[in-house]
Order: sequence, then structure tokens, then C-alpha cells
Amino acid sequence: MKKPLVLIILLSFIAFGHAYAQSVTVGAARISSYLPLLKGHKVGLFSNKSGRVNGKLTLDLLLENKINVVAIFSPEHGFRGNADAGEHVSSSVDVKTGVPIYSLYNGNNGTPEDKVMQKIDLLVVDIQDVGLRFYTYYISMVKMMNACAIHNTRMIILDRPNPNGFYVDGPILNMKYKSGVGYLPIPVVHGMTLGELALMVNGEHWLPNHHKCPLTVVKCLNYTHRTKYRLPVAPSPNLPNMKSIYLYPSLCYFEATPVSVGRGTTLPFQVYGHPAMKGYSYSFTPASRPGAKNPPLLGKRCYGKNLSSLNEAAIYKKGIDLSYLIDAYKNMKMKDKFFTLFFEKLIGVDYVRSMIEEGKNAQQIEAKWQDDVKKFKHQRKPYLLYKE
Repeated sequence: MKKPLVLIILLSFIAFGHAYAQSVTVGAARISSYLPLLKGHKVGLFSNKSGRVNGKLTLDLLLENKINVVAIFSPEHGFRGNADAGEHVSSSVDVKTGVPIYSLYNGNNGTPEDKVMQKIDLLVVDIQDVGLRFYTYYISMVKMMNACAIHNTRMIILDRPNPNGFYVDGPILNMKYKSGVGYLPIPVVHGMTLGELALMVNGEHWLPNHHKCPLTVVKCLNYTHRTKYRLPVAPSPNLPNMKSIYLYPSLCYFEATPVSVGRGTTLPFQVYGHPAMKGYSYSFTPASRPGAKNPPLLGKRCYGKNLSSLNEAAIYKKGIDLSYLIDAYKNMKMKDKFFTLFFEKLIGVDYVRSMIEEGKNAQQIEAKWQDDVKKFKHQRKPYLLYKE
């Protein structure tokens, strides 16, 4: 009788854990906590299609509650979330509501114009991040924090869980590699929500000229840093599911190589390959698709690996796994021509490239940044809003 009983208890625990993860109340759903702060003010909203409550966009929720939203600020991929990675997005007007949309990805260095900031009294932030240093939503938020600091405009963050918030991994960014895909001295996987990260930006004086943003964070309920939160909406076109989100910390570095990560397929960030890779039975051909209009290696048959059948838990328990990158590097036999200068911007340090070229394995490389992980976990402690 013991084994069936143990099995029942284990299955009950798993079911409870899943239910707990899904019982999280996001900040935007806690309407009574923030609507009084917005009444009577001209409100700006930094958001996109991932900012929603029970299927309804936060923009529509605010307008239904008679909040005067006068400006929308949209990040990479645009407000509706269908532009390509890095694509220039023009400012426009939201067709449904008539609210002006000011793009932070239109070549203005992600900084809103003074005349636009002068139109708003408060800025509401509601957007789903994935907790990675090279994912650009937090960078747009930090730039908006600086604009708010300059104009003495309060930022109200409606916090959301971090789907990669249960671990910290990767090297801390060497700030000589600061860029549009790496903006703060944090590890690749920082394990913080946007609300926590914003508090850290203020506390560590990371804004230019030691500016400090007036800040309020509306916390999530029933969330901890052990919660495995499943996103109800894809945060961007090429992260369509949880498997891609869990693999993203390991596969994004291919963007600085000739190898495709499946943009233009149904499995972006779940496969990798190249026409010249040898010895693989799996193949895919990138095509023009929404969110990947002109993907790398468009129309070319690529040979490589399909990771989409991997168990989710097996993926995230490994954390950052450089074995895929090393596998392709060895197979391509391109030596120093394999990596572009973009690689250091993604990984954040110079020693990873050299260690791969020296023949070091993934475990040896990953061991080198463990001191960074330990240091950052200690540094971030004062800013955590949720239990570790």
C-alpha cells in the first residue's frame, strides 16, 4: 500500500503546485489598489498586448473605469506586439480607442520626447517581461524611469510574475558591453520582477546622474520566486510558449552566429541549425511569417537539432546551457569567424568566447560565473518583494 500512497501524495503535491502557480493575481488585476491613484490625472501607459487582465487589455480596463489615458508608450514589437525583433516601429494612434501611441522603438534611443512627458501626470507600467538581460522590455522601462525622474512624474508599476524568476544564472554584464540588449550590471537571468528590478535601479543609483524615479509598485498576490508561472499570452512573436521561454537563456547567443534559432518557423527558440551543419537528421526551412518577415537563412534548408520535445523541467533545471552553442561551434568548424561582435553584448563578458575557442566545455565555462551569481543574489536581497 505504501507505493500507491506515496504516488497519490506526490501527484497531489504537483497538482497543488500547478494550481498555486495559476492562482497568482497580477498587479493589474488589483484594480482597487491603484485606480484611486489614477483618478483625476492624465495617465500615460507603457504596455503592449501582454498587459491584460482576464483577456482584456489594461488600456481598455483603464478607459472603462473612466481613467484619462492620454498616451501609450510601446516597446520593441509595438503595442499590438507583431513587429519583428529590432524593427523600427512608428508612432501612431490606437485604432480602437484613439489614444496616441508613442513608440520607444522608432530610432529615438528609446527616450520619449519632453513634450510628450509634459502631457502626463502619471505613468502606468504593465508589461510581461521574461527576466533576461537581453530581453528589451526592462530597458525601455528603465529609460522611462529616467524620463519620469527628470519630469518628476510618478511611475506606477503593475507588477507581473517573472516566468524565469525561480533562478539566477549567467555572468554580470561588464558595462563596457552596455547596449540595447544589455543595459544594467545584472546577470543574464536575474530572477526579478520588473517591480523589483525598478526598486533596485533606484536603490543602486543606476539611472544617469544618480536620478531617482518616483515609484510605486502594485505587487502580485500569491507569487514567490519558486512559483512556476505560465504566461497566458505570448510576450513577443518569437517566444510563443513556455518551452521557448525556458530555452531562450540558452539559445539566444546563436543570434550572434550564422546559426538560425528557428525564426520564421513554428518553433522559434526551440530549434537551431544551419545549411552547412553536418550529421543531423532534423531539418527546417525559415520562411517569412508574422513577427519574422525576413528571418536569417530565409528559404534555406537548415540542419540541426529540435529541442521542442524536451521536458520543460529538464530545461529549466539546467539553467543556461551552453552545450548547444558549443555543439554548433564544433560542427561548423569556422573558428574565430563563428562569432560576431554582437556575442559579447549578449553574454556580457569577454571570457566566454575565448573559453569556447579553447575547447572548454559548458560546465567549465558556467563555473566561472558562479561568483557573479552569488554576488548578485546578495546585492538584490533588499529589493525583493516576494519570498525566495
